[in-house]
Amino acid sequence: MKLLITDCATLKSNGDLTLDNFKQFGEVYEYDNISRPELLKEAADTDIILCNKTVIDKEIFDSAPALRYIGIFATGYNNIDTEYAKKKGVTVCNAGGYSTNAVAQQVIGYILMHYTKIPQYDAFVKNGGWKKSEVFSPLVFSSEEVFGKTLGIVGYGSIGKAVEKAAKGLGINVIVYTRTVRENGATRFVDLDTLLKESDIISLHCPLNEQSADMMNEETFNKMKDGAFFINTSRGGTVDEDALYNALRTGKLSGAAVDVLKREPMSRESLLETAPNIIITPHTAWAPLATRKRLLGIVEENIRTFLQGNPQNRIV
Repeated sequence: MKLLITDCATLKSNGDLTLDNFKQFGEVYEYDNISRPELLKEAADTDIILCNKTVIDKEIFDSAPALRYIGIFATGYNNIDTEYAKKKGVTVCNAGGYSTNAVAQQVIGYILMHYTKIPQYDAFVKNGGWKKSEVFSPLVFSSEEVFGKTLGIVGYGSIGKAVEKAAKGLGINVIVYTRTVRENGATRFVDLDTLLKESDIISLHCPLNEQSADMMNEETFNKMKDGAFFINTSRGGTVDEDALYNALRTGKLSGAAVDVLKREPMSRESLLETAPNIIITPHTAWAPLATRKRLLGIVEENIRTFLQGNPQNRIV
């Protein structure tokens, strides 16, 4: 079989991982970031495509008569035309659950960065501020305890649940908005308006679909508490970025932290880079080495079970 890996550069950091484990299934062709013409050419005789964010649409499917399987190095699969894959008889499997711990720790990290002001104090010291201080504790920045604050979680999959568990460990109250409520006796589920009104911190953990697209917009930001903190590690398309910029510029929000944007890499025209009190990371919450190793293992096992006739993590 021929296996095509289309965007290896999204998986490896300075060669810290090898993709040789996929050679057991056939001849592997690796591209750091395949171009559209290259993809159309390579797909013509490819049996298996493995990708992270590469778009696989009708044109690609029609150019790939031998294609049997698509394995996704991710949980999300909006880059794949799954309806057409189904028509063509191509199995698509994702890697749900691999990044739960990594994303949850990043969310908690954002919260602690925002309220403790650790980055600001670190920069203050390294710029000579403490050496010049006349007191042993120069209270230059206003920090806060997270204990007793209310975190509103939008979406209650594995990551949302992990964030809830970690936040409660810090004494943070948690409320959850999700379309499918499954009472567990411990979680307080609320409607979206209640979550917006009561939360000191809001963290998005929902998939991108018609219902969630731009769900955080001017109206929803205005319903939030004055001075609330906003986090998005889900999908960039869930947020109206102009509305987020304005909420930060006007001081409606005390800050925000985002790991995802509508356009990635970040657009040169993006306003968020200049927004006040924002933390931006380049879609790396999922990327610790242990997490990426786990991801490769899941994708490898997905192929194996597919070839055995019993595919796991199947989307179509």
